[in-house]
Amino acid sequence: MNLLNFNTLFPDEASCKVKWKKYRDKQGVVCPRCNCQSHYWKKDKENYECKGCSYRQSLRSNTVMHGSQLPFRYWFIAIHLLTSTRKSFSASELQRQLGHSTYNPIWAMLHKLRQAMGVRDASYRLTEVVELDEEFFSTETPDDEKDKSIKRGRGSQKKSEVLVMAESIPVEGSYLPKGGKPRKVRYIKMFVIEDLKSSTLYEKVVESIECQSMIDTDNSNSYTNFKFLVKEHRPQVISPKEAGKLLPWVHIAISNAKRMFLDIFHDIKPEYLQSYMNEFCYKFNRRYFGENLFDRLMIAAVTNKNQFRYNIE
Repeated sequence: MNLLNFNTLFPDEASCKVKWKKYRDKQGVVCPRCNCQSHYWKKDKENYECKGCSYRQSLRSNTVMHGSQLPFRYWFIAIHLLTSTRKSFSASELQRQLGHSTYNPIWAMLHKLRQAMGVRDASYRLTEVVELDEEFFSTETPDDEKDKSIKRGRGSQKKSEVLVMAESIPVEGSYLPKGGKPRKVRYIKMFVIEDLKSSTLYEKVVESIECQSMIDTDNSNSYTNFKFLVKEHRPQVISPKEAGKLLPWVHIAISNAKRMFLDIFHDIKPEYLQSYMNEFCYKFNRRYFGENLFDRLMIAAVTNKNQFRYNIE
């Protein structure tokens, strides 16, 4: 959806409320008290009333807007900007565009939408051939580490560990484009992890990859248990120069994510890095959706209750 179409469809607060209700009605409203899916719409109160237990909930309740006081149109503009740009949109820029007086509510709104993206992607698992590797992303020094001397290298307080997975299909023979990659990528996942222990990676593989898949990795000792989790684990001794050839899409995803974070967000606090990863993966996995991406994020927004803990609105 381009900017002109957006302004035509959603010129004011009332039009946004009407559209939000249509999305909620289509996806189904569930009573949080008795799980009943039949409701009356109380137009004068702008509330849903459960036919089973008479419990009432507002248009915002049990969605990504749960507990928010920001106008509906703010949320629609944020969803439009996040889905119409290839990269992303910073909270400070969105605050400026909206003319809102304070930064924190706008920042929290974007993180709530990114959380909804992560929840949506978590319902899908990778299959077939999966590339897997880890990388360190630059983040702000944690508050409890600022008084200590900064380490260099992999153990630095300014680095956060990220596990990266890419579902890819080998491309062979005449189908391989000139100068192209030997694999065609489908979907990716990225997880901020506390350490590189095998138990930590084991848990992420179990929840993210189908057991009938094959995993390609380097020969790190942290990956030794993967052979018990999937159909086949194919570790290789990979030099840094060969990593881009043997695990191409993992490293393309890492490179693109790092560039986007540096260009748009600059310094990211470690505790919020996963939120930005959610957005990057969500948009990458739906890179061919075009204008339909707005609708997909709207569906994710109405079906996922806000669970963002640092609610500062």
